[in-house]
Amino acid sequence: MRQLQEKINYEKTFDCVHCGYCLPACPTYESMQKETHSPRGRINLVKQFAEGKIDIEALQEPIDKCLGCNACAVVCPTNVEYSKILESAKGVLDEQKPKTKKQKIAEKIIFDQVFPSKTWMNMIGQATWLYKKSGLQSLLEKTGLTKWAPLHLGQFEQVLPDLPSPAERKRRQKVAKAIGRSKAKVGFFTGCVMDSIFFKINAKMIDLLTRAGVDVFIPDEQTCCGALHAHSGKLGSSKELAKRNIEAFERENVDFIVNNAGGCGARLIEYEELFEDEPEWRERAKAFVAKVKDISQLLVELDTLVFTKPVHEIVTYQASCHMLNVQRVAEPPLRLLKSIPGIDYREMEGSDRCCGSAGIYNIIQYDESMKILDQKMDAIKPTDAHTIVTTNPGCLLQMKLGIHREGLENRMRAVHLVELLYEAGPERRNPYDY
Repeated sequence: MRQLQEKINYEKTFDCVHCGYCLPACPTYESMQKETHSPRGRINLVKQFAEGKIDIEALQEPIDKCLGCNACAVVCPTNVEYSKILESAKGVLDEQKPKTKKQKIAEKIIFDQVFPSKTWMNMIGQATWLYKKSGLQSLLEKTGLTKWAPLHLGQFEQVLPDLPSPAERKRRQKVAKAIGRSKAKVGFFTGCVMDSIFFKINAKMIDLLTRAGVDVFIPDEQTCCGALHAHSGKLGSSKELAKRNIEAFERENVDFIVNNAGGCGARLIEYEELFEDEPEWRERAKAFVAKVKDISQLLVELDTLVFTKPVHEIVTYQASCHMLNVQRVAEPPLRLLKSIPGIDYREMEGSDRCCGSAGIYNIIQYDESMKILDQKMDAIKPTDAHTIVTTNPGCLLQMKLGIHREGLENRMRAVHLVELLYEAGPERRNPYDY
């Protein structure tokens, strides 16, 4: 019993005083209206499970249906470390819940071979490009066969972005030099999904950084940040991936480690917390975390870009939960948006609330995710926005899906912040300054 309580962060559950401040902040409590699907309800279930008062089945559904958006932690008056309780609960569930042999093999392939592998992720990107380019996507849509895809993947394939050809992928250099005098050396954390499906956004980000006056390095040895592993209870695997990334960026000796995915950035800044029992790695992780920045943070700090092409559109912004609630990055994206000439920025109600993507939540908890997405689209419509801007690949796909579900493709689009900044004609203010 004591060993279970240590694994599940039982002591931290006592920090919750059940005040209820978390309830209005929780999207799943709003959509499900069940105490067990609120933060304080889940914490109470973890406590009861650790005390042997409930079985694993009573704990599993409420934990599985948590978005992990961390909005509750931001409003908590007693600073409950909800994310640590949730993550440890997922780890225990992963260890204890029964699995078939097929499930174990599938999980091993996905988490140990696919996501950590650049080769695999590139192959997925290339296969997706071929699927779209060959006309197979159009053919399957016309015949209605996409609706039979497992896990509702047929819905998401309808909103996939244009992808580069394999030749375009190969042309990317590992080093991109600053335009004008270099102000810093930056290591680019490309992300697995971003580099596989949103490769073109990554390419635009490299261009933005060089125009901003920094040298960009892409370490070959970097791998998945480990966020999806942690969200699925694979805590040991997540820790090993963290070590690989720390080593990869140490070799480059960069000034900053920059990323453009809210979920990845959140995991990267949590690396130090993973090594409480390993002092040497904790120090290395601390040095790593000190360099991590979202692209919006770095561009605002450098303050070297001016935007030369007006964008005459009504724009609204959907914040990435993990960027906002874990990284605590709120103002930089808005400052950049408002600096684009021609923009009519309109804030949606609840722009800080989760859109329902949450890693792979919208795939494995599709119905609940769509309820949350429908609420989000209801909040967007009154803004009359032409463009929804976000800063995370999952959020971007979810917003594209929301537009598709509402039949608004002819009057609304969803883009990553990097894409809109690129459209606005970024130029370096003074290429020769230091």
